Amino acid sequence: MTDDTDKAFLQQAIQLAIESVDEGGAPFGALVVHNGNVIARAGNRAKLDCDPTAHAEVAAIRMAGRMLRSAHMPEATLYASCEPCPMCLAATHWARIPRTVFAAPQETANRAGFADGNIAEQLYGQTHAVRPEQLGLTQIELENSAAPFQAWLKKHDLPPY
Repeated sequence: MTDDTDKAFLQQAIQLAIESVDEGGAPFGALVVHNGNVIARAGNRAKLDCDPTAHAEVAAIRMAGRMLRSAHMPEATLYASCEPCPMCLAATHWARIPRTVFAAPQETANRAGFADGNIAEQLYGQTHAVRPEQLGLTQIELENSAAPFQAWLKKHDLPPY
């Protein structure tokens, strides 16, 4: 993929994250692109569905699997509005998605109250530093990467996550 193509798909993921907030969900969006075509898109529905696994990335991977009629997607790329949490990253590896491109870094989510660093520390420990490229992760931070979290923070009717 070209940098411009990646940016265009990331913009879609960011828009999904903003829509997720508008619908009462958390500020995360993801899409799965297979051979240049978007085959699945989702926002985070964990709170709405009372399902801790209903993250945008996992939901998009589930939809893509049904669309492709396969649990393995070696020709796919996952685009996420934010750096995937450990569960979502594991799901991409189980799906054999070789490349994940994300916009906002985990620190942006942390500032909005979505800290999963403690989970990562429990899973990986502090002594096992892994470089993002070893995990198939690429960050392309866009001008509006933080927009979903800004929308989240503006909503006063939402309980703490």
